[in-house]
Amino acid sequence: MFTACRVADDSALLIKYNLQFFAEDANGAEKTEQPTAKKLDDARKEGQVAKSQEIATAFTLLALFVIIRVIYPFMGTNFQTLFERVYNNIPNVARTYDGMLPVAYIRSILTNAILTMFLISAPFFIVAFIIAFLSDLVQVGFKPTSKPLQPKLSKLNPISGMKKIFSARKLFDLGKSLLKLVVMAAVIYSFFTGRTESLFLLYDMPLGQAIGLMGNLIIDLGLRIAAAYMVIAFIDLIYQRRKFNKDMMMTKKEVKDEYKNSEGDPQVKGAQKRRMMEASRRRMMQQLPQADVVITNPTHYAVAIKYDAEESDAPVVVAKGADYLAQKIKEIARDNKVEIVENKPLARMLYANVEVGEMVPPELYKAVAEVLAYVYHLQGKV
Repeated sequence: MFTACRVADDSALLIKYNLQFFAEDANGAEKTEQPTAKKLDDARKEGQVAKSQEIATAFTLLALFVIIRVIYPFMGTNFQTLFERVYNNIPNVARTYDGMLPVAYIRSILTNAILTMFLISAPFFIVAFIIAFLSDLVQVGFKPTSKPLQPKLSKLNPISGMKKIFSARKLFDLGKSLLKLVVMAAVIYSFFTGRTESLFLLYDMPLGQAIGLMGNLIIDLGLRIAAAYMVIAFIDLIYQRRKFNKDMMMTKKEVKDEYKNSEGDPQVKGAQKRRMMEASRRRMMQQLPQADVVITNPTHYAVAIKYDAEESDAPVVVAKGADYLAQKIKEIARDNKVEIVENKPLARMLYANVEVGEMVPPELYKAVAEVLAYVYHLQGKV
């Protein structure tokens, strides 16, 4: 807690403070490490990716106004035809039915109007969907996930909601919205400056010519707005990617913990490896008394060989070791009256090329056979 006291001469104010207030974040470390591939993949599965929604909006606007530029004569003709067909037929129908419009006629008019409007607007919806899909695909690739759609109780937390309302992200979104309004207003103002006279001429133009003029004005303005919006979208994309990378940064402890969880604790793995080696060594020593001969270096290497024609086609290495373990193998061999033969080149080659439980390779058959023949001769087996 903060406390204050005055010195005797009342000339200075001393403040005592708790250094805990200046401690690092709750994790005990600063986020200085780049996000790992696993963290990015986990974030992607949760729907957290670095993308800008403004990119899709900008390209959609640009594409829609380009399409309007191409097909607006078709649109104008269809609207005009629909208008003329409806209103030109109203007097004839009214005379036929004594001034009344039948429900069936009204229904057919509405159905025809809806169908025409759908045919005119269908290209826009299709293009908008394709561009929105492609913009996300280009930004983050294709890996759909349903996680963002799943309900979460945390979203109902009013405290979290208030934090989001007053977060830096919301402030940035507010500034971005104000910037868009200012830019759009500037684009509209600069566009109509010098074109006001063209608008007043609409009163004196035929309907088709007026529609053509309005179409050209709307399309030109729309293309300018789309271009300005695209600049904003790319600025937003740069910001979103930098912010996402900053949010994904990790502390050294998080990187270490992730490695432990994915690869296992190095100390635990080392202990497991040692236990496995000890178990293998015990099995090896248990098989050593059944060996026919131990071939030595004589001090650095020792390799125990066993040959049983009924069990294997070639002699098998039942134990091997270097230095201390080699001495241990020779000690057990003496205790169990297993012959020990010194052959430096053969001991080194067997130790380096044959694992415990493997048969001697054909290249060493002759050398091993000579040693076994010598041992069998000593034991009176041949």
